[in-house]
Amino acid sequence: MLKALKEDVKVVFEQDPSARSYMEVILTYSGIHAIWAHRLAHFFFKNKLFFLARVISQMSRFFTGIEIHPGAVIGRRFFIDHGMGVVIGETCIIGDNVTIFQGVTLGGTGKESGKRHPTLEDNVLVATGAKVLGSITIGEGSKVGAGSVVLKNVPPNSTVVGIPGKIVIQDGVRIKNNLNHQDMPDPVTDICNSLEMKIAELRREVEILKQARKKEGNAE
Repeated sequence: MLKALKEDVKVVFEQDPSARSYMEVILTYSGIHAIWAHRLAHFFFKNKLFFLARVISQMSRFFTGIEIHPGAVIGRRFFIDHGMGVVIGETCIIGDNVTIFQGVTLGGTGKESGKRHPTLEDNVLVATGAKVLGSITIGEGSKVGAGSVVLKNVPPNSTVVGIPGKIVIQDGVRIKNNLNHQDMPDPVTDICNSLEMKIAELRREVEILKQARKKEGNAE
């Protein structure tokens, strides 16, 4: 336990250049407080003391703004940067050396039972405001871009961006956006394209009317 606590502090200095002293990190970093509270809550959860586990979890949420269900399994050297608004669901599994930023949701879709939250393998980074939803796996060494919404499995060493999330880099190679396993409709783009076509059509009609009126004026 003591070794894990030391690792939790050490990773802050590795990830956050603004960290100045051990005292500052231990007393003022909400991410550290949330992780330590979770480790205690998870201990009680595993021993079927569910009510006590949830009390600790909710107290941690109140003081840190970070909600981690006591049932979530979190590995070593987990780092939450800033952390306000982070939500981690009950059946989440998080590997070692994982980093997430503020506003991240590791949640369910509301339609599943059993394993209904994501699995993040080792060395994954999830950027600000990203949503990873459902019983999916983010492969080892992958990155999820800020504000992305990921609904499908992501292979190792990939970068995912957008809504819905699409793989743009895999194993250091840029990927075209026509991967079959990532193809999903983008209603916003479809509507914009439709509006552009309508506008172009209206412009043509207006131009035809102008030309017709001009010819009538010349005839008079």
